[in-house]
This record gives sequence, C-alpha cells and structure tokens, in this order.
Amino acid sequence: MMTRKLIYDLDLPALTDLLKSWGEPAYRARQTWQGLYQNLWNRPDEFSNLPKPLRDKLAAEFDFEILTPTLKLDSSDGQTRKTLFQLPDARQVEAVLMRYDHDTYESRTRRTLCISTQVGCAMGCTFCATGQMGFSRHLSSGEIVAQVMYYARMLHEQGESVTNVVLMGMGEPFHNYDNTMAAIDRLNDPQGYNFGARRFTISTSGLVPAIRRFANEKRQVNLAVSLHATDDTLRDSMMPVNKRYKIEELLEACRDYVDATNRRITFEWALIHGVNDTPEVARRLANLLQGMLCHVNAIPLNPTTGYTGKATTRERAEAFKQVLEQNGIPCTIRVRRGIDIQAGCGQLASRAS
Repeated sequence: MMTRKLIYDLDLPALTDLLKSWGEPAYRARQTWQGLYQNLWNRPDEFSNLPKPLRDKLAAEFDFEILTPTLKLDSSDGQTRKTLFQLPDARQVEAVLMRYDHDTYESRTRRTLCISTQVGCAMGCTFCATGQMGFSRHLSSGEIVAQVMYYARMLHEQGESVTNVVLMGMGEPFHNYDNTMAAIDRLNDPQGYNFGARRFTISTSGLVPAIRRFANEKRQVNLAVSLHATDDTLRDSMMPVNKRYKIEELLEACRDYVDATNRRITFEWALIHGVNDTPEVARRLANLLQGMLCHVNAIPLNPTTGYTGKATTRERAEAFKQVLEQNGIPCTIRVRRGIDIQAGCGQLASRAS
C-alpha cells in the first residue's frame, strides 16, 4: 500500500504552503511545479533546480510515479497504444493513446489520450466492459493527472505532445466529480502543464445533477453525453442510470447546459446492429435533438465478452448518419480504434483481473 503521498495530488497553493512550512521560499514551489509539469520530470533527482536537501525531503515525503505499467499493447496499424497500470493497492486501471495523422482524421494531426477516473464503474452499462466489472474505488485527482503525464513524457521523447484528453476511460467522471475537476484544473494551470480547457472532453452516462452543476460552473471543457437510445424502455435495459434520470429529464438538463454555456454538446451513440442503428431510430433521435446546439458522435459498438450485441455495419452506420444530417443534426461516424488490442474502456483490465 502507498505510504507516501502522491505529488500530483497537490495543487500549486497546497504545494506552496507545504514548502513554506518546511522553511522554503515560495519560489521553490514554483520551481517544483515547473519541473513536474513543464519539464515533465518524475524523479526527485531530476529536479536540478532544487537544492539536494529539498530533493531528498520531497523524495522521502512523496511518490512521483505510482503507475506501474504491467501490460502495453499496440494495435496492428501502430496508431493505438493501450497501457494497463497497476496502482500501489494492486488495483488496475488503463489508459489509451490514439494517434490521428493529418491524412486520416479531418486533416488534423492529433495525439488523443483516453484516461480513467475510477477503478471499475458503478453505472453498470450492459455493453461496457468497465460497467460489467462493477465499482472498486475512485481515483484521486493525482492518479488521474499521472495518466496524462505518463503519456506526455512518452510523446515528448518522440518529439510529440498530447493534443486532446478525453475522460472516457474506466469510470463515470461525474460520479467522481471533485477529483475529476481538480485534475483538469491542475493540468490546465498556466504556470504548469497549461493544457487548454477546450482540449478536454468529459463523457457522462447522464448524471443530471452533475450536468447541472457543470453547467453552472460555465467551464470551457467539452461535454459528451452517452445516450444510445431514444426511448426509456430500451435505455433502461442498456443503462441503469436511466431508471433514475429518464431521457426527458436528461435532455432538459442538456438543453439548459447549452443555454447556460453557449457550448455545443456531443451525444455519443454506440451503433448496435438491429438495436439502435435503423433509419427509424435516427429519425426519432433527430426529433429529440431538434433545436439543440449539438453533434452526434456515433461509433460501431466495441465488442465485449459480457454483451451479445454486435457492431453495426458500415452501410447501416452511413444510413443512420444520413438520416440525422437530412434532419439538421450533425453526425460523425467515429472510426473504431484498437479493436485488436481490446482498446474499449475496461476491456483489458477486466481481462487481466
């Protein structure tokens, strides 16, 4: 078990207060912060800008790296890297790097991270490998940050950098709201990693009170909502959260979010063959979303061993998209990434557990 604190669990004011309590000037905290988030140092002996006694004390008091990679898998096309990490309490989480080069993704080069916010998930979505695992615990803000910094260091060594972070890995980010937002704030800090708020996307299964809280905070972070059905009967069977927050209530909160923030909301839609991928369903979805500043991000289902549904075909996906766009709803069919390495959230951890 972890006996020392994780350095990434501290924000800059907390780090400053701590070092002041040690008799250090405030600028030592800024130097430490810059070492962590600008220089991407993750060992105390790398902090050459600090005196050795302070480096030794930091090493004694804090862990700088608590993610132990136990399995790394690369997709056959070399575009996706999935890493399974072991935490000090022997729990496991995973994070994914997805490479989109300028000739394959809207003429833009992206290095997108999909990171986890919990060990397991309490939402129980039937088609999701993490939901099939059940819930173990929340990740701390520092454990969330550490996933980003792990890949930031790896990309830096390759002359590249992270361009986008999606909180769509293991767990429901809004179930771990405070730690998730603290992690984003830490990574967004202009004195540190300075990662733009608009380059984050949070995905939620539809926790209405958290959506309303998020709207009231008027953050610049992107919001995506996993919808997947147009009627409560189907969504109840797929996503237990719908038994608490029905589609009408969820969409009302989404409209209020758009009104409060003037930001476009994304609806995620896992296209399941013969379940929610027909033109009729697309027409019903378009009717539900009429007048809302939104976008539908559809992706053929990632297969999991615990769910019998199958991914839609390319032809059915294109027909679904066409109906939405004919009715004024923008839609993107997302390319499935890393299927050969079980890159869907929770698939690797559930297999390894």
